[in-house]
Amino acid sequence: MQKLNFPDYSFRLKNSENKVSIFDEIRKKFILLTPEEWVRQHTIQFLLQEKKYPKSYISAEKTITLNGTKKRYDLVVFKPNGELFLLVECKAPEVTITQQTFDQIARYNLKLNADYLMVTNGVNHYFCEMNLEEEKYIFLKELPEYQQ
Repeated sequence: MQKLNFPDYSFRLKNSENKVSIFDEIRKKFILLTPEEWVRQHTIQFLLQEKKYPKSYISAEKTITLNGTKKRYDLVVFKPNGELFLLVECKAPEVTITQQTFDQIARYNLKLNADYLMVTNGVNHYFCEMNLEEEKYIFLKELPEYQQ
């Protein structure tokens, strides 16, 4: 798999019927290793190891209903009170992050109301703080670390 713009992390991989799977600590199971999953797993490790977000506050790949359509978010991080702290959109490394990508995560966030957004293709990472009253986001250099 492609080298990403993250620190080096170690992963549990397994090969079965010529398909490689990667162990997801959040979902507690092996997931077929696609380029997007490679980015998602690096992002999970980044949130756990670099930003110190508790594993129990992270959720991966859950379905939400948006305007009557089922959509799936990549990752969310909850606050201790159950509100959303961070919404993450992961793309495969070869996918260019465009305004459409931000529009997609912003639409999801109209329903989810996370304080922060992260968009990554593993090579480029973008972090935003939401201003929910004005429905706009402010770009940040990095995400805040977890605060107890």
